[in-house]
Amino acid sequence: MEDTISAIATALGEGAVGIVRISGPNSLVLAEQMFFTKDGNTLSMYESRRMVYGHVEDETGNTVDEALCVFMPGPHSYTGEDVVEIQCHGGIQSLKTILGLTFAKGARPAEPGEFTKRAFLNGRMDLAQAEAVMDIINARSKEALKLAIRQQKGQLSTEIRHIRDALKDVVVHLEAVIDYPEEDIEDVTFDEVRNCIITGLASVNNLLSRAHTGKIMREGLLTAIVGRPNVGKSSLLNCLLREERAIVSEIPGTTRDVIQEQMLIEGIPLVLADTAGIRKTDDFVESIGVEKTKEILAASELAVVVLDGSEPLRIEDKEILSSIEGREHVIIVNKVDLPCLLDLEALKAKFGPQNVLTLSVKSTKGVDAFVQWLKNFVYGAGGTVEKGVFVQNVRHEKLLSTTKESLKDALMAAEKHIPYDCIVIDLRNAINQLGAITGETVQDEIINEIFARFCLGK
Repeated sequence: MEDTISAIATALGEGAVGIVRISGPNSLVLAEQMFFTKDGNTLSMYESRRMVYGHVEDETGNTVDEALCVFMPGPHSYTGEDVVEIQCHGGIQSLKTILGLTFAKGARPAEPGEFTKRAFLNGRMDLAQAEAVMDIINARSKEALKLAIRQQKGQLSTEIRHIRDALKDVVVHLEAVIDYPEEDIEDVTFDEVRNCIITGLASVNNLLSRAHTGKIMREGLLTAIVGRPNVGKSSLLNCLLREERAIVSEIPGTTRDVIQEQMLIEGIPLVLADTAGIRKTDDFVESIGVEKTKEILAASELAVVVLDGSEPLRIEDKEILSSIEGREHVIIVNKVDLPCLLDLEALKAKFGPQNVLTLSVKSTKGVDAFVQWLKNFVYGAGGTVEKGVFVQNVRHEKLLSTTKESLKDALMAAEKHIPYDCIVIDLRNAINQLGAITGETVQDEIINEIFARFCLGK
C-alpha cells in the first residue's frame, strides 16, 4: 500500500484528549510538516515510540493546538506500517483542523476500518482477530470483553488452524495415493480417514455449541416476561432492575404496552421485555398490548413465564404454557411466601424440574436461583466463560455450519468406501470454509464488506 491515510481515532465530541492517526509510508514526513517539538528538534531525531511534546501549526504558521506526538515505525505498529499519532485536546474543531492539515500534506481520508484492514493485509493479525477488534469496542459486559480479547489474541484462530491442519494432512496423503498409485506410498485406510473426520467433526460441533453463548454476549439475550395479568411480571422486572421501572398495581391489565429494558445480570447482557398480560379483553388499548406481547414472544430467544403460586392454574395460564412449547423457556412460580395452591410436581413433570423455579418477588427469595439458571442457560454447565473457545461472530457460525455439512458428507463417503478423490472434494470444501474464518481463503469482496462495518479511525 503506497498511499498514506489519516483519520480521527477517538469519538467526536468534547473530551480531554483526541487522537489523529496517520498510517502509511509518508507518515513521518507528513507529521514533521505540521508538528513542531518544543526544543526545535524534528520528530525523527527522537527514538521511536517516544511521546514528544510540541504544537501543531497550520500552513500560515499559526498554532492550532499544543499536542503530544509519537512515531511508531513498521512493522511493529498497529497497521504493520509506519504510524504517527497526534494527541491534542479533545475538541471537535481542534481535531478537524489537524485532520484537515494531514489531508493538505498529502494523506487521504481513511475508509471505515482501514487501519485494521491494513493490519490484516500486512499479516499483523488474521481476519478472525481483526473482527474481534470491533467486538472489543462493542462489548456490553466484562465477560463479553474477555471473550473478545481472547479471540483477538488468537484463541479461536488457533483452534480453527488445528482442525484445518489435521484435515489438510489427510488430503495431502490421499492425493499422494491418488496421483502416484505405482509408488510405494503407505496407503491410507478408510478407517483412518473416518477417525480423522470424526475428530474434526467433534471439534466443529464443540465450537458450534458455544456459538449460542457468543451471540448472546455480543447482541444480548432478548427475554420476554409473559403471564396473565397480576401474577408479578412487572414486579419481577423491577426486582431484577432494582428500581421501580414498571408500574405495579393490583388492577389487572395495568401494563398496556411492552416495556423493554437493557441490563446486565452477572455479566449477561439481557434485553428484558415486560409484556402486557395475555388474556381476552374488550379493552381496545389493552388488546393491542396483548397482540404486541404475542409478537415479542415469537421474536424472543427466551420466554420467562410467570405464574401465581397462590392460585391453581387458570385457563389463561394453560394457554400461555402451551404457547411456549418448543421454545427456550423457564417457568417462575411467584408468591411462594403465600400458601402454594399450584401443582408444582405436575409442572416439573411436563416442563422438566430444572426449568421450574419458585420465588417471591416481594421478599426476593429464590431470585439468586433464577440468576444461576440464567448463567447455566447462557454459559452452559458451570455457568462461566473462563474456559473454552466461544464463537461470537455470525459469519463464523455460518462457516462452521457449512464446514460441518462438508465433513458429514466426507464421513458418509468414507464409511461407504467411496473412492478417495470424492472424499477429497468434501474435505477441501471443509478446509476452505475454515480458512475463510481466519482469512486464508476469503474473497476480496467479503474482506471489504467486513471492514466496511468498522468505525472510522479503527
